[in-house]
Amino acid sequence: MATTAAREDRIELRTTKEEKRLLATAAAYERLDVTSFIMRAVLPAARDAVDRAERIALSERDSLRVLELLERPPEPTAALRVAAQRRAARK
Repeated sequence: MATTAAREDRIELRTTKEEKRLLATAAAYERLDVTSFIMRAVLPAARDAVDRAERIALSERDSLRVLELLERPPEPTAALRVAAQRRAARK
């Protein structure tokens, strides 16, 4: 994994001696330092976790409803008009 930004931040990781030995051995087989070996494995998993948490999956019915509301938004309610006026007055 080639990176252009220098790694300057640190994360402390506690392991058993056996886990540390295993990581060092695996990294050596891959011709990587332990940090690069760990980062290569965990960054894709971190990206997947964030992506799953931040993505909203809609059913076909809900997708069509959202599109319908975007094309024909409902009239603003009285409460929304009051809130918009308060917001505009603060500027």
